[in-house]
Amino acid sequence: MALPQPTPPFTAEGYLQWETEQPDKHEFVRGETFAMGGASRRHVTISGNVFSALDDALEGSPCRAYMADMKVQAAEDEAYFYPDVLVTCDPADHRAEQFMRAPSLIVEVLSPTTAAYDRGEKFAAYRRIASLKEFVLIDPDLRRIEYYRLTPARHWELQDIEPEQPLVLHDLGISIPWQKVFRNAD
Repeated sequence: MALPQPTPPFTAEGYLQWETEQPDKHEFVRGETFAMGGASRRHVTISGNVFSALDDALEGSPCRAYMADMKVQAAEDEAYFYPDVLVTCDPADHRAEQFMRAPSLIVEVLSPTTAAYDRGEKFAAYRRIASLKEFVLIDPDLRRIEYYRLTPARHWELQDIEPEQPLVLHDLGISIPWQKVFRNAD
């Protein structure tokens, strides 16, 4: 995670207004803002691959995929993040301009500087989203995919996706070939 920016503590409302005026993206966690760094070519390529696969697979459904420039409210007025890819089936989200509230899937592509945060505090905040059913972490360096699924007993279950095996998103009924996730990311 980036270092906090030298700004006075914000309320969520203050952050949302301030963020619209900024040239760069910032995430918000309990009153502090964190500048988003630039992504690597591989990071952008993998995010684009996943978005493209989801966008194609969701054609004609009530669900839509969104990419990096759409915020998610992860904890009521406590955290706002920019996931790499998200899917929401909520009609209100499809009309939202600033942030989504009801994603069913969030995908984060890891970088060496954010991997621990994405797996830890950020995933803990994401788990507070009532609508979230699936969470995916993709490591471009290790070419690894971690798939988390919320079970009917409300426990998060991890499945490591083996190389050459598809990423099966059970809740959405979508399968993305492993090769497509990592296409052109070498």
